[in-house]
Parts: sequence; C-alpha cells; structure tokens
Amino acid sequence: MAYAAFRSIGAYVPEKILTNEDLAKMVDTSDEWISKRTGIKERHIAAKDEFTSDLGVKAAQKALDRSGVALEDIDMVVCATISPDYFCMPSTATVISTKLGMKNVTAFDISAACTGFVYILSIAKAFIESGMKKNVLIVGAEKLSAITDYSDRGTCILFGDGAGAAVISATEDKSEAIIDVHTGADGEYADLLMTPNGGSGSAHDAVDVEAGSCFMQMKGNETFKVAVRTLTKDVQEILKENKVASDDVKHFIPHQANYRIIKAVGDALKMREEQVVLTVAKYGNTSGASIPMAINDIYESGRLQAGELMLLDAFGGGLTWGSALVPFSPKK
Repeated sequence: MAYAAFRSIGAYVPEKILTNEDLAKMVDTSDEWISKRTGIKERHIAAKDEFTSDLGVKAAQKALDRSGVALEDIDMVVCATISPDYFCMPSTATVISTKLGMKNVTAFDISAACTGFVYILSIAKAFIESGMKKNVLIVGAEKLSAITDYSDRGTCILFGDGAGAAVISATEDKSEAIIDVHTGADGEYADLLMTPNGGSGSAHDAVDVEAGSCFMQMKGNETFKVAVRTLTKDVQEILKENKVASDDVKHFIPHQANYRIIKAVGDALKMREEQVVLTVAKYGNTSGASIPMAINDIYESGRLQAGELMLLDAFGGGLTWGSALVPFSPKK
C-alpha cells in the first residue's frame, strides 16, 4: 500500500517590511494597540510587479531542492490561495508549474482561505494513497496586500504576503506516513470573513460603485469566538481518533492569525510553550501560506528534525477549518 510522506518544506517572503509604526501613519492605530490585540509587529509586502505565483515559485523551488525529488518526477501541483494572479483563469498553480519549467502535470487551485494548506495536504494525501499520483507539490501563496483595504484599521493591521511549499511523496514505509487530516466547513458563518463583491454573486456594476467591497472584510469579535471554539474541538477530535496524546506532539503549528487565538487554543489543549510554533509577530496573517511558512521557520532554525510529529491546525473564511497529524519525513 502507498502512503503519503511529508518530504520537504520551503518558504519565501518579500523584501519590503511594513511595521506597526508604518501603519500608524496610515490609519488611527499604534504599535501598542496592534501588539496587544494581535501579537503582530510587522508583515512583509510584495512589490507591485511581484505576483502571488512569483512568491509561490520561490517557495516551491526551495521545497524541491530539499526534497530529493527530481522536477520531472512531480506529477501534480496544487495551490491554496485567495489572492490568485488571475480572477478566474489560468489557475495560479498552472502559472507556478510553468514558471518552474514543468510540462504535462495536473495543476489547479483551491480556495479555503486560511485553512488552504491543510486542505491541499489532504488532497495530496488522497491522490497518493489512491495510487493516482506519486509526487505532489503543494503551495500556499498569498499576496494579501492586493485585497487589503489600507484605510480599514480592523483588517490592514493583520495581513501580509508570503508563500510556503512542500513536497508530498509516496512511500511504502508506514512510519513515514501522514497520519490523518481533518477538514470541514460551515457556510452559515460566511459573512464573518469575506470579500463580498467581484464574483457572479454580486452585480458587476456594483464593483465600480463599491470598490471597497472587493477587499477583505471581517467581523473580528465574532470570528475570534468561533475560531477558538472550532479549532480546539477539531484538534481534540483528531488526537482522540488517532490515539495521540498532546505530549506526543513535538510541534503544534497553528495558523498564524492572531496571538490571542493561538494562546487560547494552546491553553485549552494544554500545550506547553515550547510545543507551540509562533511566527505571527514577524509575518502577520498570511492566510494559506502561514502554516508552511511557520514549518519552514522551525526547519531553517534547526528545530524540526526527521521523525518529529507536527500537529497542524487552521481556521479561515468560508468558514473552513482543518487539522493534521504529520511526521516530518525527509528522504533518508
């Protein structure tokens, strides 16, 4: 039987940094206010001519170089993004695969907001375990600055740009296998976090009149409450179903949305401080890119070693949520 192994990780962030002090010159806010409520100190912003696919390509190249898998052996590329290069088509995954020099590969995007990376991890796992694919490149890439309203202090303080990528490959060694992935959604809460206009669900003439509604909009307090409750419940379930204790988890890697949410969930799960991976202070919320960027941080700092168990946990617009139990399994 084929199993799916998490072989490698890579990430990229743009050069430009937008600090809290910079934002205080743009909207009515301050470093103290932002830091206290979100834990964010700075976020990276892509250049005007730097697209989501460009970020994804740079992250993907790192993941490929570290994977031990040849470019020509990648047979699928899946990208999670809510800020694609193009509104409908081509998919950002198609653009990324072409820029990497790939030919004749399956390539498509998914839209699951901040849960995107967990969703594409589940897709890669399913394709590999079914025998349909052998080596899948998954990419979470976002240029959220393109859909952020920098006159709205409730959202512009949160979001940044970046990308993360991983190579998932077939293995016959069950000890290397991704243990489990949970995903879920509930559209009844869609209005808590959304971009209201720009699609077929809204009149096209309204886009010109209400350009601001093409930006991300969020009901912060309501989102916070649902996020903490949903994330905690989902993690408790995946641990119980797989008979994994909290102490067995070496790295708890939640979506980096807000320090208060991360702390509340970590406390509810009785995670020790050294188990919880935090990158929100320096990157902000990068949606579908945040989990792979956080994994890359602990990899590049030497904190992530072969065989160590990662617990991924995410919540995003849709509303969507997901969790995964993933051993880090680089090629031996």
